[in-house]
Amino acid sequence: MASSGVSSEILPEFNSLDRLRSMLYIAADRPWLTLYGIRIQPVTPFSSLRSRPDPALIHQCLPDELLFEIFARMSPYTLGRAACVCRKWKYTVRNPTLWRNACLKTWQRTGMEANYRMVQSLYDSSWRKMWMQRPRIQNEGLYVSRNTYIHTGMAEWQFTKTVNVVCYYRYLRFFPSGKFLYKISPQKIKDVVKCMHFRASKGDCVFKGDYILSEDGQIEMALLYPGHRYTLVRMRLRLRSTTPGANNRLDVLKILTTGVNSTELRNWKGSVLELVESWEEDETHDPEVPAVSHSRGLTPFVFVPFDEADSSVLNLPVEKMDYFVPG
Repeated sequence: MASSGVSSEILPEFNSLDRLRSMLYIAADRPWLTLYGIRIQPVTPFSSLRSRPDPALIHQCLPDELLFEIFARMSPYTLGRAACVCRKWKYTVRNPTLWRNACLKTWQRTGMEANYRMVQSLYDSSWRKMWMQRPRIQNEGLYVSRNTYIHTGMAEWQFTKTVNVVCYYRYLRFFPSGKFLYKISPQKIKDVVKCMHFRASKGDCVFKGDYILSEDGQIEMALLYPGHRYTLVRMRLRLRSTTPGANNRLDVLKILTTGVNSTELRNWKGSVLELVESWEEDETHDPEVPAVSHSRGLTPFVFVPFDEADSSVLNLPVEKMDYFVPG
């Protein structure tokens, strides 16, 4: 009887002790619980490809699955920079899932099925090869064209003439939806980048247009200048790269301004580019606004990422850089 009494007194203590341990375990700080519900794909550990373990502390503390999740939230431009850090990051960045997501997002207007057929038939089922070789427009920055010309001033003291170097810029920002923003200004890129968005005010003089990119790298663009008489601006550009897959240059093939009938414009329901698709190059629909092909200001565009807008050499004044060679 005594043994049964002792066991009846000790047993609740053990139960309370187990309950306390379980409560401490539940209340512990476990940040990995936020990953529950997220399907993390297992990746091949980089250490298995090497004879020695990686001595880097970040690679010892951070699992390969979490490193892949971090890379999955990076932009393709940032992925390219991360691949230059070390061999392990370069191996992780080559995962085809990262480039598949980047390709489907960049060419979303083409359609998912068409992109899958294209990567199988033209790029040997390699999404990274498709990203490197297929022409695409950079969306994470501005294309900038720096133009300069000499303007002769008035004579002074009957024997001297002042010579002024005039500098102005053309800015382009493209969106995956087929829209683009256009601005001509003498302001530097570090000041213009703040207003290159769809919420820009009328005082910023940022105009919206439509574009289409062909598979051979040519871009057809059209935008409408509002005013007393509508002026239509048509541009034809060619995309090229200074390094494989960069797509960081735009050569200006033609800039044309022409007139458009206001009545025709009001009745049109589609985009401006679809309106002028069947027009001839010298065609105008407003006799008071003739078609003019411009021969000045055709300097190639250079791509500048958003995070390099403040430190770009294009911010230098004319006295420090009178002429800029895009390359």
